[in-house]
Amino acid sequence: MSETKVEDGKITEYMGKRVFSFMRWRKLAAALSILAIVASIAALAMNGLKFGLDFTGGTQVEVGYEIAPQIEEVRGQLVDAGYEGATVVRFGSDNELLIKLPPEVTEKQTQTSARDEDATQSIGDKVVTVLRQNSDGDVDLRRVEVVGPQIGEELRDDGGLGMLFALAVVMGYVALRFQYKFSIGAVAALIHDVILVLGFFALLQLDFDLTVLAAVLAVIGYSLNDTIVVADRIRENFRKVRKAESEEIIDISLSQTLGRTLMTSLTTLLVLFALQFFGGELIHNFSLALVVGVLVGTYSSIYVSANILMALGITKEDLMPPVKEGAELEEMP
Repeated sequence: MSETKVEDGKITEYMGKRVFSFMRWRKLAAALSILAIVASIAALAMNGLKFGLDFTGGTQVEVGYEIAPQIEEVRGQLVDAGYEGATVVRFGSDNELLIKLPPEVTEKQTQTSARDEDATQSIGDKVVTVLRQNSDGDVDLRRVEVVGPQIGEELRDDGGLGMLFALAVVMGYVALRFQYKFSIGAVAALIHDVILVLGFFALLQLDFDLTVLAAVLAVIGYSLNDTIVVADRIRENFRKVRKAESEEIIDISLSQTLGRTLMTSLTTLLVLFALQFFGGELIHNFSLALVVGVLVGTYSSIYVSANILMALGITKEDLMPPVKEGAELEEMP
């Protein structure tokens, strides 16, 4: 092992790069991960996810103001008029608002209407009437859409199945490309990331809609990319570094990929923070879910998947290329 420094029986430098003792803290990292997962599951069990209109059903009303309104004032006007639970966000410009009414409000306002189309239009007209009464300028009704509870339930079920399918495909892909122990580690890291993101939204009771679900699926892809890079380096080093224990080889691999991992996460977070602060309220939760996902994904690609490999007892023999039948006889003189 050229360009290798060893201190106290441990490799501290390999190929000119410092080797950090990541696995030295693996038990502490495992305890923190388990604690975070338990807390997230507890938040999901006690609070549940606050599903948005996409999943629960309800009515969306898009309005345009002549004079840009204050969102808090609009929310107060709607609550005073009997539209409890209304969500108000800016849509497009400061003069346009998207108002989301929960299903119970929709049912309450439409129970006296004979036709669905008339009921939908009636809700939009009533909302605009309330807003006009409290606005100095004119308020226009741009669009009214109703999402039925059955459609919302189907979207929720299909989204959950899509997430499970993605995890199953990832597990199969990693098992075929590397080895089954790597697939278990990769899926464990992805499940860890998904549970923590969901737990974060359950704990803070933030709206969970289709954009957040899309962010969770994006987190799966992001975390998998990092995990694959680390796994590829671990496999390569298991074959190159002959006189080293599994823990040392994993430390070498993580140290070699650390710079790439941190730079990728940093540049991604810069974009996400821009979306978070300047992208508007409509994608606020989407960007927030990605920020949380990138942070926990960076951590899991370093510790969770590698921890699983250590727990499963990964060895050189697991990653050595299989010897072709008859190859040993051909090499004999």
